[in-house]
Amino acid sequence: MSQNPSRTEYPATRLSCLPYGVGHNDDGVCLLVQLGPYRILLDCGLRDISPLINQADPPVDAVFCSHAHPDHAKGLKELHQIFPTLPIYASLVTKQLLPLNWPHTETSKAANFCQGLAWETPFDLCEGLTAQLFRAGHLPGAAVILLSYVTPERTYKVLYTGDFSLSNLQLVEGLSIEALRGLSPDILIIEGSYGTTRHPHRRQQEKQLMQRIHETLNDGYSVVLPVPILGLGQEILKLLRSHHQFTGRELDIWVDGQVGHTCDRYLDLLSEFPLSVQNFAKHQPLFWDERICPRLRRLTPQQRGKIGQTPCIVLTDDITTLYDEGYLLSGLWVILVPTGVHEGPTLESSEIIALRERFQVHVESYLLAEHSDGRNTIQLIHNLRPQHILFVHGSPLNLTDLTSLEELQNRYQLHLPSAGTLVELPIGDTFIQPAAPSSGIYEGELNDLETNMTITLPHRIIDDPHWRYFADTGLIEARWQGDELVLRGIPQRELLSQSNTEKVINDLDCCLTCSHYRGQRCWNSQSPLYGFKVTPEGYCPVFEPLPKQEEE
Repeated sequence: MSQNPSRTEYPATRLSCLPYGVGHNDDGVCLLVQLGPYRILLDCGLRDISPLINQADPPVDAVFCSHAHPDHAKGLKELHQIFPTLPIYASLVTKQLLPLNWPHTETSKAANFCQGLAWETPFDLCEGLTAQLFRAGHLPGAAVILLSYVTPERTYKVLYTGDFSLSNLQLVEGLSIEALRGLSPDILIIEGSYGTTRHPHRRQQEKQLMQRIHETLNDGYSVVLPVPILGLGQEILKLLRSHHQFTGRELDIWVDGQVGHTCDRYLDLLSEFPLSVQNFAKHQPLFWDERICPRLRRLTPQQRGKIGQTPCIVLTDDITTLYDEGYLLSGLWVILVPTGVHEGPTLESSEIIALRERFQVHVESYLLAEHSDGRNTIQLIHNLRPQHILFVHGSPLNLTDLTSLEELQNRYQLHLPSAGTLVELPIGDTFIQPAAPSSGIYEGELNDLETNMTITLPHRIIDDPHWRYFADTGLIEARWQGDELVLRGIPQRELLSQSNTEKVINDLDCCLTCSHYRGQRCWNSQSPLYGFKVTPEGYCPVFEPLPKQEEE
């Protein structure tokens, strides 16, 4: 990567963005924004900050941290150690949460390098340059950052969303479009974690997760929830403490690892949480409580060998302890792995694969989205109406889906930046029409034969980056959606999850071992489940076991 040019080389009206990290897959986010003579670093989630320290002087005039998640903050402490006079800013809540990224550092030292700013109050950075923070949802303290650069001719505005969510979560209110509507930024740097995917309403996601945990416990299984240190674990604990299916239930919820330290830090920030959370905390503890059921406890070394003897729930940020310390040696276990998180295990991660190979455990995934989905991302864009949009934070495939939308292509100048490549952002009165994206529509033929049906599509369809995911296993699922037939590729992780389910319940009287279970459906006309798609672990009163030779 080239050296950062000196500020004297920049004209007063130049705007550009040099990404050091754009949040693709496991990459952190780190963006250098140039506004005339000023250089501002937005987040520093780099594992290796060497590109930022290739000169004696600080590479920027100031640093802003949007929120405390590691993929946005992990490089800040090292950057401060090398350039101790470099100002680093964040919201007051983020300032308090940042030390969680460095658990072995004294809390006061880990937090002192960051200056906390109040919400929605303009802050003068330099002559003609101000900053303002707005609540972004997603995580307590997460901020949308507005940079305003004033010249004699006009004011230039850059808005950076960081990670954001329009939906209200359990412990943080969603981003308010109303608060941002009149800002009129020239440049919008926005996350696109979920691409164009649409999600069910947040409350529906929460309901589905609580129902799945409820069913699992009723079946005699204990539940393990591997979660990041900050954010998702605390959301789930609040849900378990307040959801009607668990209120008053004789149940132990154990918290292991650094997740508990984050809970302690949250308790120090209660005044910053939504009023509903503050009211809840007035009547019973938000987290630690051994008197009110379900009991919420820290998992100590002395108790680790005892859990699992009766159904319980365990939250941990270090999944290796599950097999290193023998959690899973007794009892029946189900591991629920979150999808769409940027820190922590996934269904394909080595830790989960090791658990599957070593123990008779069932592994499933669930969605509890902390980021905006495609529908809300587009809604925010249309309300802000910037001239330039830079999409960051997400897989290249998801971000490409967003930049390929015709409704965005026709209205805005779209950019999909990559690390190390400078993006010039000229601001003018005339909109430059970008090149139209490829249509992505493939015409084919349909042949209805006596025993099956064939669909023939042109070979160029495999050039689309989506093909690798669609054709991962060579298996597809078809379903009607109104008058349209939707085809979906069955990914490898889904097959692994299904095969793991079969291994766990192979010896039980359930749908999987019933002679009438075929193609994930019940074909027993005497069963109330007849004709329905049923789960392998289901059961009905007319269960008939497989003949002995079929089991073998």
